[in-house]
This record gives sequence, C-alpha cells and structure tokens, in this order.
Amino acid sequence: MVWLILSYINGSLVATFLRHQTFYEDPRYILFIHMVINDGIQLTITVILFVLSYIFYKINVSFCCFFILVAVFTTRNTPVNLASMALERYISICEPLRHPQICTVRRTYIVIGWMWFICVAPDITDLFLTLATESLSFFHESVFCIRANVFKDPILAFKRQVFDIIYFSCVFLTLVFTYLRVLFAARALSTDKISAQRARNTILIHGVQMAMCMLSYISPSVEIILQLIFPNQISEIRYANYLIVYILPRFLSPMIYGLRDKKFRKYLKMYLVSNRCRVNLQTVAPLNKDGM
Repeated sequence: MVWLILSYINGSLVATFLRHQTFYEDPRYILFIHMVINDGIQLTITVILFVLSYIFYKINVSFCCFFILVAVFTTRNTPVNLASMALERYISICEPLRHPQICTVRRTYIVIGWMWFICVAPDITDLFLTLATESLSFFHESVFCIRANVFKDPILAFKRQVFDIIYFSCVFLTLVFTYLRVLFAARALSTDKISAQRARNTILIHGVQMAMCMLSYISPSVEIILQLIFPNQISEIRYANYLIVYILPRFLSPMIYGLRDKKFRKYLKMYLVSNRCRVNLQTVAPLNKDGM
C-alpha cells in the first residue's frame, strides 16, 4: 500500500511535468523530476526485493545481482542529485545574471549523464570482479538477496566504504558551501530577501534529506545490534528499518519539492482536478445511456 501511494504521487508529478512545456526549459524542474523518477525506480526495486525475501527467502543469484546493482545505483544517485539542485539554487541567488548562461537545459542533461556515470562506475566493477572470480555455477545458485551474499570479496566491502565516504563528504561540503553562501547573500540583499530566504530554506531541506539518505549506510550495523538485543523480533526490525531508511526519505521528496513550489503546485492541482473530472464523466456516461 505504501508503494502504491508513493507510485501514484510520483506518477502524478511526472505526468504534470510532461504535460507542460514550461518545465522543460527550467533546469530546476528537470533536476527535480529526475530525482522523482530515480526515487521511484529505487522504491520499486527495494519493494520487490523486500517482498521476495519474505515469500521465497532465497532467489537466483543472477536476478539478485540485477536488483542489488539497480538499487545501489539509484540510492547513490539521490544525494548527488540533491547536491546538484543545491548548486543550481546557489547560482540562481548568488549569480543571477550568469544563471541563464550557466544553468542551461543542455548542461543540465549533461550533469545528469555525469551523475549516473559517477554513481554506476564504482559499483559495476563489483559485478566484473565477481564474474572473474566466481564460477558460472554460482550464478545458478539461490541465496538470500543481500549484497554480502553476492559480492563476497572483502576488498569490495572496503572499496564500498571508501567510495561512500568520498561521495557523502563531497555532497556534504557542497551543501554546507551553498547554504552559507546563500545565507550571506540573503543578509546582503535588500531587494529580494524573500527569494533568497526560500532558496536558503530549500538548501537546508536538501541537507536534512541527505542526512536521512545517509541512514542507509549505517542501518546494517544498527539492524545487527537490534537483532542481538531483540532476537525474537527480527522480521519487525527489518520492516521498521526498511520503512525508516528507504521509504521515508523518498516519501518526503515529492512533498517537499513538489507541493512546496508554488508554480509546480498550481499545475499539479490542475492535473488532479482534470483527472477527477475525467473519472466523473466516465462514471456519468454509462448512467446516461442506461437512463435513455
């Protein structure tokens, strides 16, 4: 049910974006809708994995590799996307005259391409190393689908920790830098303090959401400790961990960025009202035919 609700919300946001040309020309909304699509994919994959782990417990290694890698790529993508959005807001406030030249639609798509490259490249090597070190029979086996059961080399675990530190250090420093610069700009500006304050609040929200996304990197250790303390509540602990670490941050994204933005909120309301009217017309039409 949680997945269905989030899928409906994200689908409405994507449909609203696609229906209005004005969003195609604004890097801010392009980055936002990219994050919505990315989080939608991440939620779908993690929900599938979560359900499969309860129904079958073990699944084929080849399918497990696919699900894990897609989940890892999209999980890494979210904080990097947040940092890109924060930089766009920083340029908009601190370099307003250069913003149209720097933040073009073409450059935004190039940034998204690089975003995927830096999120995919480090982890796809795990697959290549596993293919080189494991026998083909291993990929026909069934395992409980977690990363440690598929990518078993200790070097890969160390590499993952190193890249996690690098990624989130860069994102953290980017958010701190942009927030402080926008904060100083808001104090210096005398004409557009409201816009600067909104940008500052947006960047602060980026930081809060990024902190929530970082929970996914400490949750395995926390989950192990809780399972040792409450050995009879393993299923409940896994479920609570999944909701808090993976569902909640992605649930906040559309609420924070979609509903908080006046322009996007206006078009979203129009989309929802038009859908409601269409449903009502489809309901009334058969009744009119019966009455005739």
